[in-house]
Amino acid sequence: MTDYSLETLPSCAKCSRLVDYLGSLAPAKGRNRSEYWNRPVPGFGDLQARIFLIGLAPGAHGANRTGRPFTGDGAGDFMYPLLHSTGFASRQDACSIDDGLTLTDLYISNAVKCVPPQNKPLTSEFNHCRPYLIAEQSRLPNIKVVVTLGRGAFDSYMRLCLEHAIIRRLRDFPFGHGASYQLSNGVWVVACYHTSRYNVNTGRITEQMFVDLMHHVRDLAENG
Repeated sequence: MTDYSLETLPSCAKCSRLVDYLGSLAPAKGRNRSEYWNRPVPGFGDLQARIFLIGLAPGAHGANRTGRPFTGDGAGDFMYPLLHSTGFASRQDACSIDDGLTLTDLYISNAVKCVPPQNKPLTSEFNHCRPYLIAEQSRLPNIKVVVTLGRGAFDSYMRLCLEHAIIRRLRDFPFGHGASYQLSNGVWVVACYHTSRYNVNTGRITEQMFVDLMHHVRDLAENG
């Protein structure tokens, strides 16, 4: 029987393409491989949280280097100051796994735990990681809202719901920024454009859009 406990996550090698990529990924200029986490990245945050935020996958020189989701890359540079301003994060910046950052009422992870080539996980890689996502959510007894950053994370989470008979059809839940769906188990799923540097630079997502969405998410957690 395959062990998908979170204790085994750091040593997971189920996706050969991702293992090979981790083994060949060159460090960023001015850094060396010894500075990199370079293995599956677990989620982190408040275990009593009502809100579970799921991104796509670790950034090659962000979370894959630091060992913590959205830490040390452009997506996190955009997101953490806004999480701080809305009361979910204890500080505005996220630079390392031991920088003292704590989350309140929020737990953050990724749909795929290892960095993929070109930031594009394969279907099989989403599938292999989904049991770890289930294991993470099972640690969070107070979950009321799941926020998915980007279509990849949204589709993977909704497929998880389909596999567990929480929903009947994927097509009943189209992705769109701010789309909110209450599932049969009472949990809300809220879709959000990803906070990637590309989306920020092109204006696909703005600071106000993200702040407004997180206020909406808190309202669902409190009153939904």
